[in-house]
Amino acid sequence: MTAATFDLGQLHGGLRLPDNKQSSTAMAVQTVPVPAQLVIPITQHAGDPAHPIVGIGERVLKGQLIAESDGYISAPVHASSSGKIVAIEPWPVSRRLGDKAPCVIIECDGEDRAIELSEPLQPYDAMPPEVLFQRILHGGIVGLGGAVFPTAQKLMHAASTPLELLILNGVECEPYISCDDMLMREYADEMLKGAQILMHALGVDRCFIAVESDKPDAISKISEAGLNLHDDRIVLKQIPTIYPSGAEDQLVQLVSNREVPSEGLPTDVGCVVQNVGTAAAVARWIDQGEPLISRITTVTGDGVMAPMNVNARIGTTVGDIVNFVGGYSENARHLIIGGPMTGKSVSTDDVPLVKATNCILVLSNAEPKGETKPCIRCGECAAVCPIQLLPQQLYWYTCADDERQLRNYGLTDCIECGCCDLVCPSHIPLTADFRMAKARMREMEDERARAERARQRFEARNERLDKELQERAAELAEQKRSVLEAGSKAIQDILARTGAFEKRDDDNKKDDKG
Repeated sequence: MTAATFDLGQLHGGLRLPDNKQSSTAMAVQTVPVPAQLVIPITQHAGDPAHPIVGIGERVLKGQLIAESDGYISAPVHASSSGKIVAIEPWPVSRRLGDKAPCVIIECDGEDRAIELSEPLQPYDAMPPEVLFQRILHGGIVGLGGAVFPTAQKLMHAASTPLELLILNGVECEPYISCDDMLMREYADEMLKGAQILMHALGVDRCFIAVESDKPDAISKISEAGLNLHDDRIVLKQIPTIYPSGAEDQLVQLVSNREVPSEGLPTDVGCVVQNVGTAAAVARWIDQGEPLISRITTVTGDGVMAPMNVNARIGTTVGDIVNFVGGYSENARHLIIGGPMTGKSVSTDDVPLVKATNCILVLSNAEPKGETKPCIRCGECAAVCPIQLLPQQLYWYTCADDERQLRNYGLTDCIECGCCDLVCPSHIPLTADFRMAKARMREMEDERARAERARQRFEARNERLDKELQERAAELAEQKRSVLEAGSKAIQDILARTGAFEKRDDDNKKDDKG
C-alpha cells in the first residue's frame, strides 16, 4: 500500500464546521446485545421493495433470508438473529419521517443461532466477476454511506463502462458522525480486504482510500494494515476537512481532479465510489458468509448519557440502542436519524435501525434560527455551494413553481447539503424549499410519464381496433368473393347441364325423324 498523499483537486465552496466528535470516539465500538424484539423493514435500499418469503409463526435463524430482492434494483433482507416471526405489519421507520412501512417482526429467542451456509466459501479471486456480483447481491449489501443503492447492481453497472479507479469513501465531514472513523480504526484489515475484492470484481488496478486529515488514528491504522497487505495498487489520500467533501461527486473531483458532469455519475469519468463500511461488509460476506445484518452507528449528542459508537443488529429499535448507552439525559428534546445537516427528525424512538442508519443524534433545545426574512441577494449561499449553483435564483423560481427555470439552473444537481441554509442571513429554509421543489418535479415527471403511457395505450388500442376492422373487412371481402365464385360456378354448372339436356333433346328429335 502506498503512503498517504495530498495531491488533490479543488473543491468549490463548502464550510468548516465544528466536528463535535470527540465524545463519541473516546472509547472503542461497543456491541449492543441481541434485543428481545427485532423490527426489520423489507425495504432498506434504493429501488423496489424486497418480497417477504417467511410467514407468521415461522422460526428463523441468524443470517436467514426473510425477504428476497424483487426487481432489477433491489436487495434481499436477512434475519439479524434467531427467533420467531410474530408479525408482518406496518411499523414507523425513519426513512419516511415516521411514516409506517412493512416490517418483519422477530421475537428473539436469545440463542442467536446462525443458519448453515448453503454452499462452501470460495476465495474471491477464484470467482469470475459475474459470479462475484451475484454473490454480493445475495448478501443484501447496500451502500452504507447513506444512499443505500444495492452494491451488486452498482458494481455491475460500473463494470459495463470504461473504469480506471475505485475510490473508498472514508470522509465523514458532517458534524457528530464518527462511525466510519471508528470502523477504519478497528476494522482496517476487513476494509482493505474489501477493497481488493471490489477491485477484482470491477477489473481495476488502482484504489484510492480517502480519509480526512483530522483522523490521525484512522490514517495510522490503515497505514499499518496496508504494510501487512503488500498491495501497491491501494493508495491512501488525505482530504481536507471541509463539509461536504465526502459527497460522491465532490470526492471524485478532490482525489482524481475529474469533474462529474451535470446529472451524471462518477462512472462517466472512469471512477466508482464505495463507502468504507460497504467494503468491510463485502469482505465479511465473502470471507465469513455473514450477510449485512449489523452495522456500526454513532449514538451522540447532549441528549444521551454516554455518547459512543455501537455495533447493533439491523432491526434493533432506537429506544433499545439509547438505553444501552445509558438512556436519555434530562436535556433530550430532539431525535434525529443522521447528522445535523442532512438527518431526519423523528417523533418516536420505536423506529428500527436500518442499513442506512449511520447516526442517532439526540439534542437539547435547538438554538433558535430566527425569523425568516426576505432574500437580500447577498450571494453568501452561492459562495458556499459545492455544486456552484445559484441558490438565490433557485429560491425565486421555487417560489414561482417554475419547473423549466429550476431545471435550467440545475436544481436536480442539488445534493441538499444545507450549506446555503447555514449562511443565509435571512434564515430562509432553502434546503427544505429545494427538497419540496424536487419532489414536485418528480411528481410532475411521474404525471407526464403516466400521461405518456396512457397516450401510448390509447394509440395502441386504436391501432389494434383499426387492424381488427381491416382484418374484418378483408375477411368479409374474402367471404363475398368466395360466395360470388361459388354462385358463378353453380350457374355455370346449371348452364352446362341445361346445354346437355338441350343437346340430348335435339339428338332424340333427329332419331325420331330418322
